Amino acid sequence: MRVVVADDSMLLREGVARVLTEAGFDVLAKVASADELLRSVAAEVPDVAVVDIRMPPTHTDEGLVAAETIRTRWPFVGVLVLSQYVETEYALRLLDGSADRCGYLLKDRVLDGEQLADAVRRVSEGGVVVDRELVGRLVGRSRAASPLDELTPRERDVLALMAEGLTDRGIGARLFVTPKTVETHVHHIFAKLSLPATPIENKRVHAVLTYLRA
Repeated sequence: MRVVVADDSMLLREGVARVLTEAGFDVLAKVASADELLRSVAAEVPDVAVVDIRMPPTHTDEGLVAAETIRTRWPFVGVLVLSQYVETEYALRLLDGSADRCGYLLKDRVLDGEQLADAVRRVSEGGVVVDRELVGRLVGRSRAASPLDELTPRERDVLALMAEGLTDRGIGARLFVTPKTVETHVHHIFAKLSLPATPIENKRVHAVLTYLRA
């Protein structure tokens, strides 16, 4: 799996690259700016770009703008954004539009190499991965009535864990239930959200996006 890494911090950039290399990824480029990132993606067309949100020159949202550009110009390149903070507005900007191949993780997760590598793999396979702290923030915000109101508390728990990128087995382990029970909850969620007739993995993505945007 081919990856490019973009972060203006050399320490973090090298750290992410090393973690991914040790996990078996081919790190094609390590860059320090959004412009360099876009040039690298154009030249290499990687499977995934791992991108810091705040990059030169203003250190505001240059990385996010680059991520949005990648999702428009190269829709088959996954984007995993790393942020130092839980920024719901930025996360929802990333999730807007194409409903696949993207993720948002806090930089603290980089300390867990297995979690980072798993997130990159899921994004490359067409999934959506959202940091659990961001999920909690989005769930806790005030909102108007939504399709989620039809879900039971347990179904909401399952959907929240789906948003973190967990499989049925992973959700079952977290909730202390069997994968078969999780599968039943997932089918109920799909039905209640009236999701379009798509392959099962795409339905999971649509369910997560409905959950986060509601």
